[in-house]
Amino acid sequence: MSSISQGAARRLSHAARLLSEQDPAIFIVAIGSYLGLPITEDKLQTLTVEDINRILSGDDGELPEDYNRESIKNALQYLWGEQEAQVMAPEVETMPAAMQDSPSIKVAVASNNAEQLDGHFGSCLRFLIYRVNTEGLYLADVRDASSTHAADDRNTARAELISDCQLLYVQSIGGPAAAKVVRAGVHPIKFPKPGAARETLQTLQNSLISPPPGWPKFWARKVPCYNVSLPRLKNDQSRHTQAAGSGNRAITSGTKG
Repeated sequence: MSSISQGAARRLSHAARLLSEQDPAIFIVAIGSYLGLPITEDKLQTLTVEDINRILSGDDGELPEDYNRESIKNALQYLWGEQEAQVMAPEVETMPAAMQDSPSIKVAVASNNAEQLDGHFGSCLRFLIYRVNTEGLYLADVRDASSTHAADDRNTARAELISDCQLLYVQSIGGPAAAKVVRAGVHPIKFPKPGAARETLQTLQNSLISPPPGWPKFWARKVPCYNVSLPRLKNDQSRHTQAAGSGNRAITSGTKG
């Protein structure tokens, strides 16, 4: 196994040149010692200003004379992948005329690249907000998640960012974070294999048909204005349900295709 992924190496190279023009290799070695090998994009996305300060301080605990807080912030943008992804954020669309007379479900998709469902809840760059009904689906909003980095509780801030949605589609999410999402009124569904968001949402769209007898109270509460066939939704997207902490009843694991 490589000690550093290709994507992480690219991000780290940019950040190292910002922070240590004379000898960027020193910073790269220090990052590896601090995070442990292998260095991955996920590990880099956990870094904070305080972490970088500790790394730059070294054994003597003294920050370098040329320390510049703005450079630290810019370096973190590279380490988090934000500089790379700025041009890759998709454009918001207008609602198709065919959808305007029907209620819709609002789905937040954790994403790092274009319209991909490829984000981890706590570290994704943005949430793509789609509206879905039987007549179609469209990208209604793109919400930058960088605003949550300075929050005392990043997961709570991210949950609040998407609290107007009914569903969260995410590649992964931990139990405590899922509990906070559920408390915000959003139901998380995991798709461990990344892929195109629209293809996954089309499966949801196909499930928006008249409900069977015994309409579940959960869905009646989550989407009171829309008829979602829960059995079909489960058959299409859910393989198992796992407990995720006392505040979270369940995280549904979805599959594509």
